Amino acid sequence: MTTKPAVSCNEQERLLCHNGEVLVFQLSKGNGVDKRSTKTSILCVRRMVFDRGTRAFVLNSTGFFSIEEENASLKIVCCNCVSDFRTGINFPCILIQSNGSNHVFRYFLLFLHSTNTFERRLSFELTYELKDTFRVLNGPLVLWQYVKTFFYISSQIGEIVQVSVDFSSIEWAGEIGSLGIVLLGLMQYNLAEGECAQKPSESDYAIWNTKFCVYSLENQEVLSDTYIIPPAYSSVITSVHVCATEIISSQLRMSLIVLTQKNQLIFFQNGTPKSVCQLPFGDPCAVQLLDSGEENLFFIVSFRSSDACAVWKKNFQVVAKWEQFSSVLIDDFVGTGTQQVLLLFKKDSLNTDSLTSFTITNLDKINYSSEPLDGNMDNLFENQQDNRHLVIPPLERRIEMGFTSIWELQQHLLLKDKIILKSWKALVNLSQGKEHCTSSVEEECLVPFCGEENHVPTVDEKIPEDVQDSEQLVEKIWYRVMDDNLVVGVKTTSSLKLSLNDVTLSLLMNQAISSSFQLIKCQNRVIKLHTDSFPAPHLVLHELVPEAKKIKLTSEGSLVYGHPSKKECVQIITGVTSLSPLLAFGKFCCSVLLQIREREKFPEDHYVLCGRLVVSLEDLSSGKYLLKFPKNKSIEHMEDLFALLATLHKSCFQITSTHYTLYSMKAWLLEHMKSEVIKEFPEMYFSNRPDSFYGTLFKWKQRTPFEGILTVYCRNQTILLQCLHNLLRVLPINCFLRNLKLGSEGVPVNHLALTLEKELATFGSLSSFVLSKVESNGEQRCEASQEDNSAKIASSGETEKIQLYRKEIQTEKKKLLGTNVKVNGALYREMALKLAEIQLKSDLVAQTLTSA
Repeated sequence: MTTKPAVSCNEQERLLCHNGEVLVFQLSKGNGVDKRSTKTSILCVRRMVFDRGTRAFVLNSTGFFSIEEENASLKIVCCNCVSDFRTGINFPCILIQSNGSNHVFRYFLLFLHSTNTFERRLSFELTYELKDTFRVLNGPLVLWQYVKTFFYISSQIGEIVQVSVDFSSIEWAGEIGSLGIVLLGLMQYNLAEGECAQKPSESDYAIWNTKFCVYSLENQEVLSDTYIIPPAYSSVITSVHVCATEIISSQLRMSLIVLTQKNQLIFFQNGTPKSVCQLPFGDPCAVQLLDSGEENLFFIVSFRSSDACAVWKKNFQVVAKWEQFSSVLIDDFVGTGTQQVLLLFKKDSLNTDSLTSFTITNLDKINYSSEPLDGNMDNLFENQQDNRHLVIPPLERRIEMGFTSIWELQQHLLLKDKIILKSWKALVNLSQGKEHCTSSVEEECLVPFCGEENHVPTVDEKIPEDVQDSEQLVEKIWYRVMDDNLVVGVKTTSSLKLSLNDVTLSLLMNQAISSSFQLIKCQNRVIKLHTDSFPAPHLVLHELVPEAKKIKLTSEGSLVYGHPSKKECVQIITGVTSLSPLLAFGKFCCSVLLQIREREKFPEDHYVLCGRLVVSLEDLSSGKYLLKFPKNKSIEHMEDLFALLATLHKSCFQITSTHYTLYSMKAWLLEHMKSEVIKEFPEMYFSNRPDSFYGTLFKWKQRTPFEGILTVYCRNQTILLQCLHNLLRVLPINCFLRNLKLGSEGVPVNHLALTLEKELATFGSLSSFVLSKVESNGEQRCEASQEDNSAKIASSGETEKIQLYRKEIQTEKKKLLGTNVKVNGALYREMALKLAEIQLKSDLVAQTLTSA
């Protein structure tokens, strides 16, 4: 954040953004009416929010804080957003300097709470004045330089501490995951005699006698002095911004952005320059990250000449320039879940209750300006069109869902009509004593009833056209044997997004003694894991792609856990079945068949032959494909991990904390459970803790700082209870755990999808039930009529029998195909009650989703 305060003789002003609000701090002296008021200074804060209706920032609330200092002049030194170590929550803070007598400078740091109340969190005294080389970091912690030494004080320590490393300058300071507060700066290194063949020049000595290093304040040790920035750049760097970090082979690697005196923006990765952009203005001083959504990242560079520009990360080119501004702020001001940049121009005055000269943009579709609108209706329409993206995507999705529902209903009605027509023809042929024959095309469309085995073509028969090759949809097929279970896995392409309701994996076994296939029932599971570009997410520093949020809890100086921008999803469909019955013949081979019911890509059920498997007792005796529960070693192959996920007991819990953040979950996984991150899938943790805990898998997904989803994969319920008992010792007080039985990981959208699916299934089952009732009533009437006419048929000739049967058939045809099919009142009430109950559940989930 770049802020240039407007200072008057008795009043100072500073700007800050937090949770989409613009905070204006004003420090003024008393009005001088009495002597006491002249000794009291008033700190005032005004919260302003953006109103899209009026296209202006309006006053939301105000707060005041009185400061009594005798014979002292006060001034605002710094404003920032930092986290409190007690709760992990980000607060706006303000550092105030009091210049008293005897050349003693008193400093105190205030936190601003959501109720507009101020809390004094830190205070200290110095015999010298803090200059520009100071920073306010998480904790809160204040870091500064005096002469050639760096000092810091925090609310945890309560006293001034000297940094043990001799930095010549600190270019960046911030928090990195479990490493805590770290410093990145230049250190002096003395060249040993004989290290250089000839005596270096003064310029060469100044360059090669310095190194960039990373120092941990918490551990008081140097973490790394390589793979950061080459020493040749040390004399031209003006600002550094760390983007991401990772640890590879106990070596810290970093990705960062650098501003130079040559008016360049350079991207370094592991000490190597990757991209360079020549900036349009001179003397750059600060850089910020802007995430406008849809993987569009921009670097906002500020210059001392009150200019700014935006550099697109994708091509590292300048895409926008602004001139003559007073402040550049980045936050979600419009409330879309992504960030925008707010530029305040110099002619704007902060003394009013609104901002009068500003521009809001995300460098894409969101553009607001304080410039007045013309009376021309065309211009008004164009301004309204700028925000059409806010409503068009939801409307498009609703229309697509409506068309899909209509299409499925039409197909269902056509199928019912087709079944009724074919049933009527079969009934006519049966009553006339004719044999009812169906064509091969019609037989392919028939679906067997539940409980009947499908006729699967033999090896010599021709495969139907709707069974296609697996090259386009399946990447790999594998199997593992664990205990008495055979686990078969199919890796599908990334373009095929499936759920457990959309796919079925079956095994078709063919033995030598039989010419037909036998269907083997499997317990299916669809497993999806994400791979990241960095293998250790618990050590990944992430500011490039913050998640779409409702309340922004991070700031420029605070770094949170997250995943890098480049994600890939690995989707595995598994089938688990009992192995011992299959090995009765010593060796068996089977074909793997996928049945896909994804209506968006395949209007009808789609069958894919994935490949063939051969399993024998000889292979199992030699240990081939045999997966024992891992002991004293980590999971080496991706297939072993997915086999464990398919066979282990899965439990999902939603953890919510009302007053404290859940960052202790990382410490519980890494320290208490002795877990290690699986390299290919950083969201998975493998427990190396001895005894029964060994081999337990965890998946932790932190949705907000106060809420997350913990998924536990263990061998039995006893281990699960032990894990939960151990977890409760670490979690903060007043923490809530809820077992998610639906398996939807607490996402309301998934709950809504499940309830809507149940509603559709209930409606279909009730319709089938009514149809069966109508058909059974028709059969009873037909049997009764046959009994009544049996005497007549016995005494009539063959011609009269035929005429009587024809008359009965026509009567039943009219009753069956009549449009006015009726049911009794009790059956109708039962149907309406069941349908109303499931619709009520759907409405409740929809209400929860809309109010979230």
